[in-house]
Amino acid sequence: MVAPGEPLFTEEDRAWAEALKVVEADTCPGCGEQWSESSAPENEFEYTASLVICHACGIAAKTIKAHQDNKGTVDGLHVHVQHRKHARG
Repeated sequence: MVAPGEPLFTEEDRAWAEALKVVEADTCPGCGEQWSESSAPENEFEYTASLVICHACGIAAKTIKAHQDNKGTVDGLHVHVQHRKHARG
């Protein structure tokens, strides 16, 4: 809790926020690797990739496709995915 007259953010808080901005600016939004390293020409063959199936995303995609196949609109559509063991009812 911030007391009256105390700053909401300390100098240390600001330093951490600035450091995070630097890290985020050097992060690829697709894979999360560092741009400065992953885009360097000498690292072209230094990465491997594997395919992973997210079963939650898979069932979401199948549910959307079934909805579209039944002429349902996807305008504003959101998909709620829940693991069966956490489902209510």
